[in-house]
Amino acid sequence: MLRRLLPLAAATFAVGTDGYVIAGLLPSIAADLGVSTPAAGQLVTVFALTMALSAPIMGALTSALDRRSALLIALAVFVVGNVVTALGTSYGMVMAARIVTAVGAGIINSAASSTAAAIAPPERRGRALAFVLGGLTSATALGLPLGTLIGRTDWHITLWAVAGIGLLAAVGIAVGLPGVRLPAASLPDRLRPLKQGRVLALLAVTSLAFLGAYTLYTYISPTLRDVTGGSESLLTLILLAWGLGILAGNIAAGRLVDRHDSAHVLTVALALATLALVLTPLMTRVLAPTLVWAVVWGLTAGVIVVPQQHRLISLGPAAAPVLLGLNSSALYVGIALGGGLGGLAQGWFGLAPAELGPVAAGVTALTLLWHLGTTRRPAAPSPAAPEPAASASPEKTGA
Repeated sequence: MLRRLLPLAAATFAVGTDGYVIAGLLPSIAADLGVSTPAAGQLVTVFALTMALSAPIMGALTSALDRRSALLIALAVFVVGNVVTALGTSYGMVMAARIVTAVGAGIINSAASSTAAAIAPPERRGRALAFVLGGLTSATALGLPLGTLIGRTDWHITLWAVAGIGLLAAVGIAVGLPGVRLPAASLPDRLRPLKQGRVLALLAVTSLAFLGAYTLYTYISPTLRDVTGGSESLLTLILLAWGLGILAGNIAAGRLVDRHDSAHVLTVALALATLALVLTPLMTRVLAPTLVWAVVWGLTAGVIVVPQQHRLISLGPAAAPVLLGLNSSALYVGIALGGGLGGLAQGWFGLAPAELGPVAAGVTALTLLWHLGTTRRPAAPSPAAPEPAASASPEKTGA
């Protein structure tokens, strides 16, 4: 099974590196394009919002294809978008390129996750999802700090590197992933679960959790400016600590949800995330406490996605591709709103970047309360999903 999952993890690594690395390069991008740091932060917001809105549409357009073909098409658009971003010399050009990139990236995570869920036996589904999402967390642990370090002289070089990672991921998909055909779902099919109150409640948890995290994370580089003294090497070290925390959290999440109730796992993660975020102004003054803070916050952030995916699949296994696609959109809605909230808090209320930590903690605390409410609600009927196509079983079985 590992051989089949590896290229999927490579694809999510490419998307994760692309999505995370911009935050580490924000001051350089802002200076080069002649805009403010909050304005540059809207590159993250628009990228995430485009992914959220385009993912259901692109998913519907490619749902009749086997997952290998769909992933290759998405990666092609992704690579082209990053090449144009790397060539960008103006804010408008870079913004347009990020939109193109996001359209390609929009279906990669959900397609990779749904394929992993289809390949893995039920008792190992949590670990399979964690392994594929490990591409995202590995991107945080390695892609983000390395991209920041590479981009210390020219941020365009980092985007060229991201395009190269996307190309390598496409080669891995083409060579290493067999054809896996899942039930086709039209756009109405994909949106139908939104009529289910239980599904909406769980998707809101995902959006709120990432809204809280990205209120601060989008501006992580200026947040750490005082403790790093402007040193790119120290910034890279802290981002590496944060990324390693996420990687550990993701690995732990896969094992925990296979052994314990997913809702309880998420409760603990959100509680610890709230504590870490509220302590941001105090913990980011000296290097040693900052490293501890980064690991703890990263650990909590790395746990969130896997139990959410597990809970959604449990609602309706037959609708897993649809539900995971909606969860991916909900995730990027949260990222987009978080980047926007962080920018507004700085622009309208004059908050320093480090002061965004308590704001993010407040949002995360609300997320925890909402999540606790969802655990007390009765289970809803499984969301409607299209029946598997007659040709799906042979192709999937032969995968």
